Order: sequence, then C-alpha cells, then structure tokens
Amino acid sequence: MYINGEWIEKSETFGVVNPATGEEIGRVADGGAPDAVAAITAAHEAVAAWSQTTAYERAAVLYRAHQLMVERKQELAELMTMEQGKPLKASLFEVGYGASFLLWFAEEAKRVYGEMIPSARANQRFMVLHQPVGVVAAITPWNYPMSMLTRKIAPALAAGCTIVLKAAEATPLCAIAIFKLLEEAGVPAGVANLITALDPVPIGRVFCTDERVKKITFTGSTAVGKKLAQDAAPQLKRMSMELGGHAPFIVFDDADPVHAAKGASLVKFLNTGQACISPNRIFVHRSIMDAFVKTFVERVGRMRAGNGMEKGVAIGPLVNEAAVQKVDAQVQDALAKGATLHSGGMRLTEDGLAAGHFYAPTVLGDVTPEMLIYREETFGPVAAIIPFDDEDDVVAMANDTQYGLAAYVYTNNLSRAMRTFEQLNFGIIGINDINPTSAAAPFGGMKESGIGREGAREGIMEYLETKLGGFVI
Repeated sequence: MYINGEWIEKSETFGVVNPATGEEIGRVADGGAPDAVAAITAAHEAVAAWSQTTAYERAAVLYRAHQLMVERKQELAELMTMEQGKPLKASLFEVGYGASFLLWFAEEAKRVYGEMIPSARANQRFMVLHQPVGVVAAITPWNYPMSMLTRKIAPALAAGCTIVLKAAEATPLCAIAIFKLLEEAGVPAGVANLITALDPVPIGRVFCTDERVKKITFTGSTAVGKKLAQDAAPQLKRMSMELGGHAPFIVFDDADPVHAAKGASLVKFLNTGQACISPNRIFVHRSIMDAFVKTFVERVGRMRAGNGMEKGVAIGPLVNEAAVQKVDAQVQDALAKGATLHSGGMRLTEDGLAAGHFYAPTVLGDVTPEMLIYREETFGPVAAIIPFDDEDDVVAMANDTQYGLAAYVYTNNLSRAMRTFEQLNFGIIGINDINPTSAAAPFGGMKESGIGREGAREGIMEYLETKLGGFVI
C-alpha cells in the first residue's frame, strides 16, 4: 500500500491470479479499516498545502505523470494483460486512454474559472469561486484497472483535492504501478494514497463514515453503489458514481446491416463483454435481420479465445469462476425459453484453456423479455439479438430498463438519428459510433446507472465546491 508517501508492507497478504492460467503472479498487502483511517489522515493533513498550490504547479505534476505513463506503455500493458486478462492490443489501448485523462485534467486545472454576476443593487457585487471539496475516497473496478484510476485521480488532483483510493481486489498490481508513476511524477506525500484489500467492505465503511472524507467516487455495480450512498447519506457526502449498464444497440432498416454487424461485434466483445457500456440487447429490424446475423456470426466465429499475451487472441478470460457461471446461467435460461443458438454457448476448456475462466463468444437469436439476459447485465461474451418492426416500439423496448448508461443507434436517416438521440434515456449514445468516449467528453449515466459525470469539464467540477461572495462597495 502507499500511504503518506511511503510504501507499506504487511504480514497479511493475498494472492493475485492470472485469470487466463490460474497461476498466482504476485502477492499484495491485505489492508483493513485501520489502514484506511491512516490513509485518510495522511490525505487530510496534506489537503491544506496541496489545495493552495497553483493550478500550474498541479498541472506540471499531471503532465509528468502522463509522460511517464506513455513512456512505459508496453510494460504497463503487459502487466494489465497478465493480471486482468484482456488481449495485449486492448491493454495497450487502455494505457493510452488512461494517460489521456492525466493530460486532459492537467489542462483543465488551469481552466477552473470563477465569474462575476451583476447585482440589482448599485453598491453590490457577486463573485463566484470554485474550490476543492477536500479529501476524496475512490473505489475502482477490475475491468479497466488503469484508466478507471486516472479518470478519478487526475481530476481530483487537478482540482486541488487529495485522494485515498481502494483498488479492485482482482487487479491491485495495476494500481500499484500507477501509484509508482505518481510518486515518480512528484505527487507530494499524502496527496495520493493507495489501499489494497481482499475484503472491500471494511474499507468502504470507513470511507462512508469518516467525516474527513468529503466526497466518494465509485465505479462498480449498482447494488454496491446504492449501499455506499445509503451509508454515506447521514453525512450528505458528495457522491459520483458510474454503475451498471444494459445498453441497447438499435439497427434500423435504413442502415447497412453488414456495416452495423461489424460495429456491433467489435463493441459487444470488447474486453470479453466485461464493459459497462457493452451492448446487452441488440435490436435489429426484421427486414435486415438475416443479413445482419450472417455477418455478425461470421465475425464472431473468427474471434479466437486464449491468453491475451498470444498474438491473434481477441477474447480473453472472464474475471473469475462466478462470472463464468453467471454467463452460462443466462445462456441456458435463454435457450430453455426458446432462444436460438447461432454460435458458442459453452465454457472453453480445450487447447490449454481449462485452467482459466474462458467462455465461448456466443450469439443468441430470438431473445424475448422473459429471458434473464433481456433484463440482467451480462458482463460476458454473449450477444442477445432481438427483432423489431416499429421505431416507436424499439425506443420503448430500449428504454425499458432501470439502467441508463450507454446506447447505440445505426441509421442513415438524420431525422431518425436526432429523434432517437433525444428519446433514449441514456447518458451516452453512439450514433453510428461504437466508441463515443474520450477524456474530453462527459461519461456517465441516468437512472440507476449512476450520478455525475467523469471526463470533460464536468469531470473536474465534480471535485469542486461553488462559493459565492457578495460584496458591498
């Protein structure tokens, strides 16, 4: 762990396992509530000095961290593939994406503008100032184990906050690597602190109940997000959360079904389907269904599963055994209720995959609302395809979920694109675009998919308080 500028070892440790091989690749400190308290103390003691540094000083540190992350892209990506399992090509992309947040918020630090507001009184002036909230507690997920860290750390530090981060128990080595970069970049002692723990519950409880923590930022499941919000409510802590998703992918009859199928196959199986913006329900107009499915199945059939360090691998392992069982349960439920199996539908154990958590890339057709996969987030390599006939009906079906993170629309009709963009109740909508994300763009969801936004200018405002000054002159 990294607390108050020092690397802390403990006699209690837990193992980190490569999900592709089942092999232990390292051991890390198993922290607990006292460690979380110590980290919060360090952050609390550091916040006064750090918040008084200039935006240019904070930006310089983040610029340096960005430079180091880019320079060490290859070694960081290899570590990520060993620990998280995604193919090396995807890991390289994520390292670059993660670095982009350090660069973006280095620049945004210098653009936290106040304003003067006219008054109805001749002798009065209003001035608005934005100041850091204070100590931030962050909890990050395992599926994007580096970019989710920088997406929280960068705006917090840019705003003048200090931070305590609890890394995902499945991917602590990636977190340690990022904090080593921050240390080398010149982040002062106590400004950024890292807790690793096998059991996240005691850490989360301290984050929610310690009055010195002024804000919690969390990426993870909706159920855990609700629990954190409930526990933090007595103190009315600032919260920002990026939670679960159940993204619809709508392909209208005027779209090119081959082009749409290529896009859908890429985003559906991104990170082996372990992404909150991954499409869960693919709605295809009945008139182009055959052409879409033909191309989609062909492309999925060419996806090779295996160890992400091997060339040509497109599908990595799932995170653990529970994830494999959840995915298979959804597939078997759908088949029992009448879905059509176009490909996959089983765990992969041959060709040296038995020791890992591999599931075949799977395509299901004729999916209906009675099936679990229609309602539950899959977080795995299973595509559920659903026919539709009417624009109003498909928009209603797409919105029929408690989630509201991402959605996708393929159409060549500008009016239809604008209508669906306005009518879909999701925070991120890709129109003929399978990658509607960037450090420069606001990322977040509606409904039970979260609160607040990350990235863009909105991202730094989540870490700032607005203060009004009224002056009589």
